[in-house]
Amino acid sequence: MAYHTTPYLLLFLPAALIFYQITPAKWRSYTLLIFSYLFFWSFSEKLIIYLIGTTFLTHHICIWMDTMDKRDKRKKRVFQLGILLLLGTILCLKYRNFFFGNVSKLAMVLHIDWSYQDQLIFLPIGISFYTLSAIGYMADVYWGKVKAEYSLVKTALFLGFFPVIVEGPICRWEDVEDTLFKNESVKAENVFKGCYRIIWGLFKKMIIADRLAVLVDKVYVGYESYSGAVIVVAAISYTIQLYMEFSGCMDMVIGSAGLFGIRLPENFSQPFFAKTCTDFWKRWHITLGVWFKNYIFYPVSISKTARKWNKFTRKHFKGDFGKYVARMGIAAMALFPVWISNGLWHGPKWNYIFYGLYYFGLIFMGLALEPVRDRILAVLHINPECMFYKAFQTVKMLIIIFTGEMFFRGDGFRQGFHMFKSIFQGFKTETFKDGTLLTLGLDQNDFRIIIIGCMIVFFADLIKEYWPKETKMCQKQWICTVEKAFVPGKWVICYGLVMAILIFGAYGEGYQMIDLIYAGF
Repeated sequence: MAYHTTPYLLLFLPAALIFYQITPAKWRSYTLLIFSYLFFWSFSEKLIIYLIGTTFLTHHICIWMDTMDKRDKRKKRVFQLGILLLLGTILCLKYRNFFFGNVSKLAMVLHIDWSYQDQLIFLPIGISFYTLSAIGYMADVYWGKVKAEYSLVKTALFLGFFPVIVEGPICRWEDVEDTLFKNESVKAENVFKGCYRIIWGLFKKMIIADRLAVLVDKVYVGYESYSGAVIVVAAISYTIQLYMEFSGCMDMVIGSAGLFGIRLPENFSQPFFAKTCTDFWKRWHITLGVWFKNYIFYPVSISKTARKWNKFTRKHFKGDFGKYVARMGIAAMALFPVWISNGLWHGPKWNYIFYGLYYFGLIFMGLALEPVRDRILAVLHINPECMFYKAFQTVKMLIIIFTGEMFFRGDGFRQGFHMFKSIFQGFKTETFKDGTLLTLGLDQNDFRIIIIGCMIVFFADLIKEYWPKETKMCQKQWICTVEKAFVPGKWVICYGLVMAILIFGAYGEGYQMIDLIYAGF
Protein backbone atom coordinates (compact mmCIF):
# COMPACT_ATOMS: atom_id res chain seq x y z
CA MET A 1 0.00 0.00 0.00
CA ALA A 2 2.47 2.65 -1.20
CA TYR A 3 1.60 6.35 -1.26
CA HIS A 4 0.84 6.38 -5.00
CA THR A 5 -1.44 3.34 -5.03
CA THR A 6 -5.24 3.26 -5.28
CA PRO A 7 -5.78 1.52 -1.90
CA TYR A 8 -3.85 4.28 -0.14
CA LEU A 9 -5.34 7.24 -2.02
CA LEU A 10 -8.96 6.12 -2.25
CA LEU A 11 -9.40 3.90 0.81
CA PHE A 12 -6.80 4.26 3.55
CA LEU A 13 -6.23 8.03 3.48
CA PRO A 14 -9.94 9.02 3.30
CA ALA A 15 -10.75 6.51 6.07
CA ALA A 16 -7.99 7.91 8.28
CA LEU A 17 -9.23 11.45 7.66
CA ILE A 18 -12.86 10.58 8.44
CA PHE A 19 -12.09 8.63 11.62
CA TYR A 20 -9.69 11.35 12.74
CA GLN A 21 -12.41 13.99 12.33
CA ILE A 22 -15.14 12.08 14.14
CA THR A 23 -12.86 11.16 17.05
CA PRO A 24 -12.99 13.54 20.04
CA ALA A 25 -10.01 15.90 20.01
CA LYS A 26 -8.23 14.38 23.01
CA TRP A 27 -8.24 10.91 21.40
CA ARG A 28 -7.15 11.89 17.89
CA SER A 29 -3.50 11.01 18.52
CA TYR A 30 -4.69 7.45 19.26
CA THR A 31 -6.58 7.37 15.95
CA LEU A 32 -3.52 8.51 14.00
CA LEU A 33 -1.36 5.96 15.80
CA ILE A 34 -3.78 3.09 15.03
CA PHE A 35 -3.85 4.00 11.35
CA SER A 36 -0.07 4.44 11.34
CA TYR A 37 0.48 0.96 12.73
CA LEU A 38 -2.07 -0.50 10.29
CA PHE A 39 -0.14 1.16 7.46
CA PHE A 40 3.17 -0.22 8.73
CA TRP A 41 1.61 -3.66 9.16
CA SER A 42 0.53 -3.64 5.50
CA PHE A 43 4.22 -3.52 4.54
CA SER A 44 6.07 -5.42 7.24
CA GLU A 45 3.44 -7.42 9.17
CA LYS A 46 5.06 -9.01 12.25
CA LEU A 47 8.24 -6.96 11.73
CA ILE A 48 6.30 -4.13 13.34
CA ILE A 49 7.82 -5.50 16.54
CA TYR A 50 11.05 -3.64 15.66
CA LEU A 51 9.21 -0.30 15.43
CA ILE A 52 7.41 -0.98 18.70
CA GLY A 53 10.68 -2.03 20.37
CA THR A 54 12.44 1.12 19.13
CA THR A 55 9.56 3.22 20.45
CA PHE A 56 9.61 1.66 23.94
CA LEU A 57 13.40 1.88 24.14
CA THR A 58 13.53 5.52 22.99
CA HIS A 59 10.65 6.57 25.24
CA HIS A 60 12.04 5.06 28.44
CA ILE A 61 15.67 6.00 27.80
CA CYS A 62 14.63 9.64 27.33
CA ILE A 63 12.49 9.62 30.48
CA TRP A 64 15.35 7.99 32.38
CA MET A 65 17.75 10.74 31.23
CA ASP A 66 15.18 13.42 32.05
CA THR A 67 15.09 12.32 35.70
CA MET A 68 18.87 12.83 36.04
CA ASP A 69 20.83 15.98 36.66
CA LYS A 70 22.89 17.05 33.67
CA ARG A 71 26.05 16.73 35.77
CA ASP A 72 25.23 13.14 36.68
CA LYS A 73 27.78 10.89 34.95
CA ARG A 74 25.20 8.10 34.72
CA LYS A 75 23.20 10.20 32.25
CA LYS A 76 25.94 9.87 29.63
CA ARG A 77 26.08 6.11 30.17
CA VAL A 78 22.30 5.81 29.74
CA PHE A 79 22.50 7.85 26.54
CA GLN A 80 25.32 5.68 25.22
CA LEU A 81 23.33 2.55 26.10
CA GLY A 82 20.33 3.79 24.12
CA ILE A 83 22.44 4.68 21.07
CA LEU A 84 24.28 1.35 21.26
CA LEU A 85 21.03 -0.64 21.30
CA LEU A 86 19.52 1.31 18.39
CA LEU A 87 22.66 1.15 16.26
CA GLY A 88 23.26 -2.47 17.23
CA THR A 89 19.81 -3.44 15.98
CA ILE A 90 20.17 -1.76 12.58
CA LEU A 91 23.76 -2.97 12.16
CA CYS A 92 22.72 -6.54 12.87
CA LEU A 93 19.71 -6.45 10.56
CA LYS A 94 21.00 -4.34 7.70
CA TYR A 95 24.80 -4.70 7.60
CA ARG A 96 25.65 -8.12 9.05
CA ASN A 97 25.85 -9.96 5.71
CA PHE A 98 27.88 -7.14 4.14
CA PHE A 99 30.40 -6.97 6.97
CA PHE A 100 30.95 -10.70 7.47
CA GLY A 101 30.82 -11.33 3.73
CA ASN A 102 33.71 -8.94 3.16
CA VAL A 103 35.62 -10.36 6.13
CA SER A 104 35.15 -13.81 4.57
CA LYS A 105 36.58 -12.58 1.25
CA LEU A 106 39.55 -11.06 3.05
CA ALA A 107 40.12 -14.33 4.92
CA MET A 108 40.13 -16.16 1.59
CA VAL A 109 42.78 -13.79 0.20
CA LEU A 110 44.90 -14.29 3.32
CA HIS A 111 44.39 -18.10 3.06
CA ILE A 112 42.59 -18.23 6.40
CA ASP A 113 40.19 -21.13 6.78
CA TRP A 114 37.04 -19.17 7.61
CA SER A 115 33.95 -18.53 5.51
CA TYR A 116 30.52 -16.97 5.92
CA GLN A 117 27.27 -17.73 4.16
CA ASP A 118 24.79 -14.91 3.75
CA GLN A 119 21.76 -15.33 5.97
CA LEU A 120 18.19 -14.51 5.06
CA ILE A 121 17.30 -11.41 7.08
CA PHE A 122 13.90 -9.76 6.98
CA LEU A 123 14.38 -6.01 7.21
CA PRO A 124 11.46 -3.88 8.44
CA ILE A 125 10.65 -1.10 6.01
CA GLY A 126 11.61 2.40 7.11
CA ILE A 127 14.12 1.26 9.75
CA SER A 128 16.79 3.66 8.47
CA PHE A 129 14.39 6.58 8.83
CA TYR A 130 12.79 5.94 12.21
CA THR A 131 16.12 4.88 13.76
CA LEU A 132 17.69 8.23 12.89
CA SER A 133 14.67 10.07 14.26
CA ALA A 134 14.94 8.06 17.49
CA ILE A 135 18.68 8.74 17.85
CA GLY A 136 18.15 12.45 17.15
CA TYR A 137 15.41 12.65 19.79
CA MET A 138 17.61 10.89 22.34
CA ALA A 139 20.50 13.24 21.61
CA ASP A 140 18.30 16.34 21.91
CA VAL A 141 16.98 15.17 25.28
CA TYR A 142 20.52 14.38 26.46
CA TRP A 143 21.78 17.81 25.41
CA GLY A 144 18.76 19.49 26.98
CA LYS A 145 17.44 20.91 23.71
CA VAL A 146 14.01 19.34 24.26
CA LYS A 147 12.18 17.89 27.25
CA ALA A 148 11.46 14.18 27.31
CA GLU A 149 7.87 13.32 26.38
CA TYR A 150 6.13 11.30 29.10
CA SER A 151 3.24 10.21 26.87
CA LEU A 152 4.11 6.92 25.18
CA VAL A 153 1.42 7.54 22.54
CA LYS A 154 3.10 10.80 21.48
CA THR A 155 6.52 9.15 21.26
CA ALA A 156 5.02 6.30 19.22
CA LEU A 157 3.26 8.72 16.88
CA PHE A 158 6.45 10.76 16.42
CA LEU A 159 8.40 7.67 15.32
CA GLY A 160 5.59 5.84 13.49
CA PHE A 161 3.40 8.54 11.86
CA PHE A 162 2.31 6.83 8.63
CA PRO A 163 3.24 9.52 6.07
CA VAL A 164 6.91 9.52 7.15
CA ILE A 165 7.47 5.86 8.05
CA VAL A 166 8.50 4.67 4.57
CA GLU A 167 10.64 7.41 3.01
CA GLY A 168 10.87 10.16 5.60
CA PRO A 169 11.44 13.06 5.86
CA ILE A 170 13.66 12.39 8.88
CA CYS A 171 11.96 14.51 11.51
CA ARG A 172 13.36 16.02 14.66
CA TRP A 173 11.05 16.42 17.64
CA GLU A 174 11.10 20.20 17.33
CA ASP A 175 10.11 19.94 13.64
CA VAL A 176 6.71 18.42 14.34
CA GLU A 177 5.70 18.86 17.98
CA ASP A 178 3.76 22.09 17.30
CA THR A 179 1.32 20.43 14.88
CA LEU A 180 1.60 16.65 15.27
CA PHE A 181 -0.07 16.63 18.69
CA LYS A 182 -2.35 19.64 18.24
CA ASN A 183 -5.31 17.48 17.17
CA GLU A 184 -7.10 20.26 15.29
CA SER A 185 -10.25 19.56 13.32
CA VAL A 186 -9.98 18.98 9.59
CA LYS A 187 -10.15 22.26 7.66
CA ALA A 188 -11.22 22.72 4.02
CA GLU A 189 -8.14 24.87 3.34
CA ASN A 190 -5.79 22.14 4.59
CA VAL A 191 -7.64 19.49 2.58
CA PHE A 192 -7.31 21.50 -0.63
CA LYS A 193 -3.62 22.24 -0.08
CA GLY A 194 -2.92 18.65 0.89
CA CYS A 195 -4.72 17.20 -2.13
CA TYR A 196 -3.00 19.69 -4.41
CA ARG A 197 0.40 18.62 -3.08
CA ILE A 198 -0.46 14.93 -3.44
CA ILE A 199 -1.58 15.41 -7.05
CA TRP A 200 1.64 17.29 -7.86
CA GLY A 201 3.62 14.36 -6.43
CA LEU A 202 1.60 11.85 -8.46
CA PHE A 203 2.34 13.89 -11.58
CA LYS A 204 6.10 13.60 -11.00
CA LYS A 205 5.95 9.93 -10.07
CA MET A 206 3.47 8.47 -12.55
CA ILE A 207 4.13 10.56 -15.64
CA ILE A 208 7.90 11.09 -15.52
CA ALA A 209 9.63 8.77 -13.03
CA ASP A 210 7.78 5.57 -13.90
CA ARG A 211 8.37 6.09 -17.62
CA LEU A 212 12.08 6.74 -17.17
CA ALA A 213 12.32 3.59 -15.03
CA VAL A 214 11.82 1.47 -18.17
CA LEU A 215 14.82 3.02 -19.96
CA VAL A 216 17.01 3.07 -16.87
CA ASP A 217 16.35 -0.58 -15.97
CA LYS A 218 17.01 -1.75 -19.53
CA VAL A 219 20.40 -0.02 -19.77
CA TYR A 220 21.58 -0.83 -16.24
CA VAL A 221 20.61 -4.51 -16.52
CA GLY A 222 22.38 -4.88 -19.88
CA TYR A 223 25.05 -2.25 -19.27
CA GLU A 224 27.82 -4.30 -20.92
CA SER A 225 25.99 -3.97 -24.25
CA TYR A 226 25.92 -0.16 -24.20
CA SER A 227 28.45 2.63 -24.39
CA GLY A 228 28.89 6.28 -25.26
CA ALA A 229 25.80 8.45 -25.50
CA VAL A 230 23.44 5.69 -24.32
CA ILE A 231 25.25 5.53 -20.96
CA VAL A 232 25.06 9.33 -20.67
CA VAL A 233 21.33 9.25 -21.40
CA ALA A 234 20.82 6.48 -18.82
CA ALA A 235 22.79 8.36 -16.14
CA ILE A 236 20.83 11.57 -16.74
CA SER A 237 17.56 9.63 -16.91
CA TYR A 238 18.21 7.90 -13.59
CA THR A 239 19.02 11.20 -11.88
CA ILE A 240 15.77 12.70 -13.17
CA GLN A 241 13.85 9.53 -12.27
CA LEU A 242 15.24 9.57 -8.73
CA TYR A 243 14.44 13.25 -8.24
CA MET A 244 10.93 13.01 -9.69
CA GLU A 245 10.11 9.93 -7.65
CA PHE A 246 11.69 10.95 -4.33
CA SER A 247 10.55 14.58 -4.44
CA GLY A 248 7.16 13.38 -5.76
CA CYS A 249 6.88 10.98 -2.83
CA MET A 250 7.77 13.84 -0.45
CA ASP A 251 4.98 15.88 -2.03
CA MET A 252 2.55 13.04 -1.35
CA VAL A 253 3.88 12.59 2.19
CA ILE A 254 3.76 16.29 3.08
CA GLY A 255 0.35 16.58 1.41
CA SER A 256 -0.98 13.59 3.36
CA ALA A 257 0.16 15.08 6.66
CA GLY A 258 -1.18 18.48 5.61
CA LEU A 259 -4.71 17.05 5.35
CA PHE A 260 -4.62 16.72 9.15
CA GLY A 261 -3.06 20.16 9.61
CA ILE A 262 0.34 18.61 10.39
CA ARG A 263 3.44 20.32 8.97
CA LEU A 264 6.47 18.24 8.00
CA PRO A 265 9.91 19.61 7.06
CA GLU A 266 10.66 20.02 3.36
CA ASN A 267 13.15 17.58 1.86
CA PHE A 268 13.97 19.29 -1.45
CA SER A 269 14.68 22.86 -2.51
CA GLN A 270 15.40 23.05 -6.26
CA PRO A 271 18.63 20.93 -6.08
CA PHE A 272 19.53 21.28 -9.76
CA PHE A 273 20.05 25.01 -9.26
CA ALA A 274 22.93 24.29 -6.88
CA LYS A 275 26.31 25.87 -7.61
CA THR A 276 28.50 23.74 -5.32
CA CYS A 277 28.41 20.28 -3.75
CA THR A 278 27.70 21.78 -0.34
CA ASP A 279 24.86 23.81 -1.81
CA PHE A 280 23.49 20.69 -3.51
CA TRP A 281 23.29 18.78 -0.23
CA LYS A 282 21.51 21.70 1.40
CA ARG A 283 18.83 21.24 -1.26
CA TRP A 284 18.73 17.44 -1.79
CA HIS A 285 17.39 15.12 0.94
CA ILE A 286 17.57 18.12 3.26
CA THR A 287 16.50 16.33 6.44
CA LEU A 288 19.21 13.68 6.07
CA GLY A 289 21.85 16.38 5.61
CA VAL A 290 20.52 18.33 8.60
CA TRP A 291 20.61 15.17 10.72
CA PHE A 292 24.25 14.45 9.84
CA LYS A 293 25.17 18.09 10.44
CA ASN A 294 23.52 18.23 13.87
CA TYR A 295 24.46 14.81 15.22
CA ILE A 296 27.82 14.02 13.58
CA PHE A 297 29.44 17.10 12.00
CA TYR A 298 28.94 19.58 14.86
CA PRO A 299 29.79 17.15 17.71
CA VAL A 300 32.99 16.06 15.94
CA SER A 301 34.02 19.63 15.02
CA ILE A 302 33.85 20.74 18.69
CA SER A 303 35.19 17.50 20.18
CA LYS A 304 38.30 17.22 22.33
CA THR A 305 40.23 15.85 19.36
CA ALA A 306 39.30 18.87 17.24
CA ARG A 307 40.28 21.25 20.05
CA LYS A 308 43.63 19.48 20.45
CA TRP A 309 44.26 19.77 16.71
CA ASN A 310 43.43 23.47 16.81
CA LYS A 311 45.83 23.97 19.71
CA PHE A 312 48.56 21.98 17.94
CA THR A 313 48.33 24.01 14.72
CA ARG A 314 48.41 27.32 16.61
CA LYS A 315 51.59 26.20 18.28
CA HIS A 316 53.41 24.92 15.20
CA PHE A 317 52.06 27.16 12.40
CA LYS A 318 51.78 30.91 12.30
CA GLY A 319 49.41 33.43 10.73
CA ASP A 320 46.89 32.68 8.00
CA PHE A 321 48.60 29.42 7.05
CA GLY A 322 48.09 28.10 10.57
CA LYS A 323 44.41 29.02 10.46
CA TYR A 324 44.13 27.30 7.06
CA VAL A 325 45.78 24.09 8.32
CA ALA A 326 43.55 24.09 11.42
CA ARG A 327 40.39 24.61 9.37
CA MET A 328 41.29 21.88 6.87
CA GLY A 329 42.15 19.39 9.59
CA ILE A 330 38.90 19.94 11.47
CA ALA A 331 36.95 19.88 8.19
CA ALA A 332 38.45 16.50 7.24
CA MET A 333 37.89 15.19 10.76
CA ALA A 334 34.20 16.17 10.73
CA LEU A 335 33.32 15.58 7.08
CA PHE A 336 34.77 12.07 6.74
CA PRO A 337 32.42 10.35 9.24
CA VAL A 338 29.50 12.33 7.81
CA TRP A 339 30.04 11.05 4.28
CA ILE A 340 30.98 7.51 5.25
CA SER A 341 27.73 7.44 7.25
CA ASN A 342 25.83 8.95 4.32
CA GLY A 343 27.04 6.18 2.02
CA LEU A 344 26.39 3.38 4.50
CA TRP A 345 22.97 4.79 5.43
CA HIS A 346 21.78 4.15 1.87
CA GLY A 347 22.72 0.50 2.08
CA PRO A 348 25.39 -2.19 2.56
CA LYS A 349 27.04 -1.90 -0.86
CA TRP A 350 30.42 -0.63 -1.98
CA ASN A 351 28.90 1.70 -4.56
CA TYR A 352 27.04 3.51 -1.77
CA ILE A 353 30.27 3.84 0.21
CA PHE A 354 31.98 5.17 -2.91
CA TYR A 355 29.09 7.60 -3.40
CA GLY A 356 29.66 9.00 0.08
CA LEU A 357 33.44 9.26 -0.39
CA TYR A 358 32.86 10.84 -3.80
CA TYR A 359 31.11 13.81 -2.22
CA PHE A 360 33.54 13.87 0.71
CA GLY A 361 36.43 14.24 -1.74
CA LEU A 362 34.71 16.91 -3.80
CA ILE A 363 33.56 18.99 -0.81
CA PHE A 364 36.93 18.76 0.94
CA MET A 365 38.79 19.58 -2.26
CA GLY A 366 36.48 22.57 -2.79
CA LEU A 367 37.30 23.87 0.69
CA ALA A 368 41.03 23.24 0.25
CA LEU A 369 41.20 25.01 -3.13
CA GLU A 370 38.96 27.91 -2.13
CA PRO A 371 41.88 30.37 -1.71
CA VAL A 372 43.32 29.31 -5.09
CA ARG A 373 39.94 29.75 -6.77
CA ASP A 374 39.47 33.21 -5.26
CA ARG A 375 42.94 34.21 -6.41
CA ILE A 376 42.31 33.01 -9.97
CA LEU A 377 38.99 34.86 -10.14
CA ALA A 378 40.70 38.05 -8.91
CA VAL A 379 43.55 37.76 -11.45
CA LEU A 380 41.12 37.12 -14.32
CA HIS A 381 38.78 39.88 -13.08
CA ILE A 382 35.81 37.51 -12.97
CA ASN A 383 32.89 38.52 -10.79
CA PRO A 384 31.61 35.40 -8.92
CA GLU A 385 28.10 36.90 -9.05
CA CYS A 386 28.03 37.33 -12.83
CA MET A 387 25.61 35.20 -14.84
CA PHE A 388 28.37 33.53 -16.90
CA TYR A 389 30.20 32.23 -13.83
CA LYS A 390 26.99 31.04 -12.17
CA ALA A 391 26.00 29.20 -15.37
CA PHE A 392 29.43 27.56 -15.45
CA GLN A 393 29.02 26.44 -11.83
CA THR A 394 25.55 25.02 -12.52
CA VAL A 395 26.75 23.01 -15.54
CA LYS A 396 29.74 21.74 -13.54
CA MET A 397 27.43 20.64 -10.73
CA LEU A 398 25.07 18.86 -13.11
CA ILE A 399 27.99 16.81 -14.45
CA ILE A 400 29.05 15.99 -10.89
CA ILE A 401 25.49 15.02 -9.92
CA PHE A 402 24.90 12.81 -12.98
CA THR A 403 28.26 11.05 -12.50
CA GLY A 404 27.62 10.42 -8.82
CA GLU A 405 24.13 9.03 -9.41
CA MET A 406 25.49 6.71 -12.11
CA PHE A 407 27.67 5.01 -9.49
CA PHE A 408 24.84 5.20 -6.96
CA ARG A 409 22.45 3.26 -9.23
CA GLY A 410 24.97 0.61 -10.30
CA ASP A 411 24.83 -2.88 -8.83
CA GLY A 412 28.18 -2.56 -7.10
CA PHE A 413 31.19 -0.33 -7.71
CA ARG A 414 32.47 -2.39 -10.65
CA GLN A 415 29.35 -1.78 -12.69
CA GLY A 416 29.52 1.96 -12.05
CA PHE A 417 33.19 2.09 -13.04
CA HIS A 418 32.53 0.00 -16.18
CA MET A 419 29.74 2.36 -17.22
CA PHE A 420 31.89 5.41 -16.52
CA LYS A 421 34.64 4.07 -18.79
CA SER A 422 32.07 3.16 -21.45
CA ILE A 423 31.06 6.81 -21.82
CA PHE A 424 34.37 7.53 -23.53
CA GLN A 425 34.20 4.49 -25.80
CA GLY A 426 32.39 5.09 -29.07
CA PHE A 427 30.59 8.28 -28.09
CA LYS A 428 28.60 9.41 -31.13
CA THR A 429 26.19 12.31 -31.38
CA GLU A 430 24.36 10.36 -34.10
CA THR A 431 22.95 8.18 -31.32
CA PHE A 432 20.47 10.96 -30.57
CA LYS A 433 19.22 10.94 -34.18
CA ASP A 434 19.51 7.41 -35.57
CA GLY A 435 16.76 5.82 -33.48
CA THR A 436 19.03 4.04 -30.99
CA LEU A 437 17.21 5.62 -28.06
CA LEU A 438 13.93 4.17 -29.33
CA THR A 439 15.31 0.67 -28.70
CA LEU A 440 15.51 1.28 -24.95
CA GLY A 441 11.86 0.58 -24.15
CA LEU A 442 10.33 4.01 -24.84
CA ASP A 443 8.75 5.32 -28.04
CA GLN A 444 8.64 8.87 -29.38
CA ASN A 445 5.44 9.72 -27.53
CA ASP A 446 6.99 8.58 -24.24
CA PHE A 447 9.99 10.86 -24.81
CA ARG A 448 7.71 13.77 -25.68
CA ILE A 449 5.64 13.26 -22.51
CA ILE A 450 8.81 13.02 -20.39
CA ILE A 451 10.28 16.20 -21.90
CA ILE A 452 7.05 18.18 -21.47
CA GLY A 453 6.63 16.89 -17.90
CA CYS A 454 10.23 17.83 -17.04
CA MET A 455 9.72 21.30 -18.50
CA ILE A 456 6.64 21.81 -16.31
CA VAL A 457 8.53 20.75 -13.18
CA PHE A 458 11.54 22.86 -14.22
CA PHE A 459 9.47 26.02 -14.59
CA ALA A 460 7.73 25.35 -11.27
CA ASP A 461 11.14 25.04 -9.59
CA LEU A 462 12.37 28.11 -11.47
CA ILE A 463 9.54 30.18 -10.01
CA LYS A 464 10.24 28.86 -6.50
CA GLU A 465 13.95 29.61 -6.88
CA TYR A 466 13.82 33.15 -8.24
CA TRP A 467 10.36 34.71 -8.09
CA PRO A 468 10.11 35.34 -4.31
CA LYS A 469 13.66 36.75 -4.27
CA GLU A 470 12.98 39.36 -6.92
CA THR A 471 10.00 40.98 -5.26
CA LYS A 472 10.58 44.06 -3.13
CA MET A 473 7.50 43.32 -1.04
CA CYS A 474 7.58 41.46 2.23
CA GLN A 475 7.76 37.79 1.27
CA LYS A 476 4.97 36.73 3.64
CA GLN A 477 2.70 39.52 2.41
CA TRP A 478 3.54 38.68 -1.20
CA ILE A 479 2.71 35.02 -0.74
CA CYS A 480 -0.61 35.87 0.93
CA THR A 481 -1.49 38.21 -1.97
CA VAL A 482 -0.65 35.56 -4.55
CA GLU A 483 -2.60 32.92 -2.60
CA LYS A 484 -5.76 35.05 -2.72
CA ALA A 485 -5.37 36.15 -6.33
CA PHE A 486 -4.42 32.71 -7.63
CA VAL A 487 -7.21 30.55 -6.19
CA PRO A 488 -9.06 30.16 -9.54
CA GLY A 489 -5.76 29.46 -11.27
CA LYS A 490 -4.94 26.78 -8.73
CA TRP A 491 -8.19 24.97 -9.45
CA VAL A 492 -7.39 25.05 -13.18
CA ILE A 493 -3.89 23.70 -12.55
CA CYS A 494 -5.26 21.06 -10.18
CA TYR A 495 -7.78 19.80 -12.73
CA GLY A 496 -5.10 19.94 -15.43
CA LEU A 497 -2.74 17.78 -13.35
CA VAL A 498 -5.48 15.26 -12.63
CA MET A 499 -6.36 15.00 -16.32
CA ALA A 500 -2.67 14.64 -17.23
CA ILE A 501 -2.27 11.80 -14.70
CA LEU A 502 -5.41 10.02 -15.96
CA ILE A 503 -4.39 10.35 -19.62
CA PHE A 504 -0.59 10.07 -19.51
CA GLY A 505 0.10 8.35 -16.18
CA ALA A 506 1.92 5.02 -16.28
CA TYR A 507 -0.73 2.57 -15.04
CA GLY A 508 -3.39 0.20 -16.33
CA GLU A 509 -3.21 -3.08 -18.23
CA GLY A 510 0.34 -4.29 -18.79
CA TYR A 511 1.78 -1.76 -16.35
CA GLN A 512 4.17 -3.13 -13.76
CA MET A 513 4.03 -1.22 -10.47
CA ILE A 514 7.34 0.58 -9.86
CA ASP A 515 8.39 0.35 -6.21
CA LEU A 516 9.44 3.49 -4.35
CA ILE A 517 13.24 3.68 -4.61
CA TYR A 518 13.97 5.18 -1.20
CA ALA A 519 11.65 2.72 0.52
CA GLY A 520 14.51 0.25 0.05
CA PHE A 521 16.85 2.34 2.16
